[in-house]
Amino acid sequence: MSNPPSRPSFGMIGLGTMGRNLLLNLADHGFPVSGYDKDATKVALLAKEGQGKPVTGYADLATFIGSLQTPRAVMLLVPAGAIVDAVVAELTPVLAPGDLIIDGGNSHFTDTERRAKALAASGFHFFGMGVSGGEEGARFGPSMMPGGDKEAYRVVQPMFEAIAAHVGGEPCVTYIGPGAAGHFVKMVHNGIEYGLMQLIAETYGVLKTGLGMDNAAIGEVFAKWNAGRLQSFLLDITKDIFQFIAPNTDHLLLDDIKDEARSKGTGKWTSQVAMDLETPLSTVDTAVTMRNLSKDKALREQLQELYGPVASALLVAHEAFVAQLEQAFYFSMAITYAQGMQLLSRASVEFKYELQLAEIAKIWRGGCIIRSGFLTEIYNAYQHAPDLAHLLLDEQVRAVVSAAVPGARAVVAAAATAGLAVPAYMASLSYFDAYRTGRLPSNLIQAQRDYFGAHTYEIIGKEGVFHTQWTPEHEDASNKKDAQVDEHGPAKEPVQPNS
Repeated sequence: MSNPPSRPSFGMIGLGTMGRNLLLNLADHGFPVSGYDKDATKVALLAKEGQGKPVTGYADLATFIGSLQTPRAVMLLVPAGAIVDAVVAELTPVLAPGDLIIDGGNSHFTDTERRAKALAASGFHFFGMGVSGGEEGARFGPSMMPGGDKEAYRVVQPMFEAIAAHVGGEPCVTYIGPGAAGHFVKMVHNGIEYGLMQLIAETYGVLKTGLGMDNAAIGEVFAKWNAGRLQSFLLDITKDIFQFIAPNTDHLLLDDIKDEARSKGTGKWTSQVAMDLETPLSTVDTAVTMRNLSKDKALREQLQELYGPVASALLVAHEAFVAQLEQAFYFSMAITYAQGMQLLSRASVEFKYELQLAEIAKIWRGGCIIRSGFLTEIYNAYQHAPDLAHLLLDEQVRAVVSAAVPGARAVVAAAATAGLAVPAYMASLSYFDAYRTGRLPSNLIQAQRDYFGAHTYEIIGKEGVFHTQWTPEHEDASNKKDAQVDEHGPAKEPVQPNS
């Protein structure tokens, strides 16, 4: 690495947990940096933690900008939405054309597209970058997903490659693609995160309620799994949670936490985009739904009183069932990743992102929240076949998924019989079974749509679209409305839907 300049060219706006720790990470690697925050206490904290390092904090924007040599690179780590626009509006008058602005927050990708166009028209470089890894990742090595202005990224590429997490000597950061590709990929990352967290929570419920295991035994299960093929960041922190005693008590803090899961919206965004792109994402969708359902605690307690005990104990051999549960988790984890990768594949075509799925899996192997051993399988699959239509088509993935299916079926069946809610497990299994069904009963849906709304249908082995008058009464009404449609024949003109 060449000697960095004594005067910083990189600055951070927003000295909260992520922004402050990223600056300290850069300073640790020898890069002089500046930080700005309106909150003087955050500036003071940066000064305290950065003592002896090439980092300086400011509570005045003009002074902060003046501390940077041109061309400047200014990164924003502030809450997504209107605050980003407000900061950009405040920032641009004190910058000069040619300066670079980086949005490192969880902005919606459509906002990133809009800001990129507006800033380019004003002579500024801009790109959006997803950053994953939380406080520890920011401080010691995150996974980063920059997308947009490729030439602008190259200006800061050496810095980001230096501070990123490394796996096998390779940095967990890469140029993702044009436009808002970086923020889109981070959004999907977070959607996968929702799915995996819901699966872990359901596993906890099965072990606790279904098998009656105590916290110590449950913690041992998660620790054992994390030491094997299920190794992941989320299981690693879960085993730690099952060892943390609430202060001044003799029980786990976990037992005191209210069972209402909150969110910041990125999982919902992932589901919404998947709907727009007509891409099935059932495990992630279920995870989003369950967070919403969990917030209705008073209603859940009322319904529990009305309908009686929620679940009975699972009538299974515990040791054998825990082994099946491990299979079920592995299977459902693979399905969750597969859904996310398919969404990325389709978005790449729709939005012309030119995503390299192998590279995305590669940088997710370290630093980020969804890092896991299974990402090596994903990387290998797309490295071998970059245009793979679906992860389940890969031979190695097919082998491990097929071996885990029996466990998934056993867990879902036992849980359903006992009345134990495992919706993400069920969604994963149903997704798999539907996708491996060559002929679904969806032909009936299409017939119904044609019956009530003249939406037409296609015939196996025939070209064109068709419409049928399904009853004499229907025929009379339809003929009066549209004489252009033949009974059980090709539609001569596109038929407008009634509903």
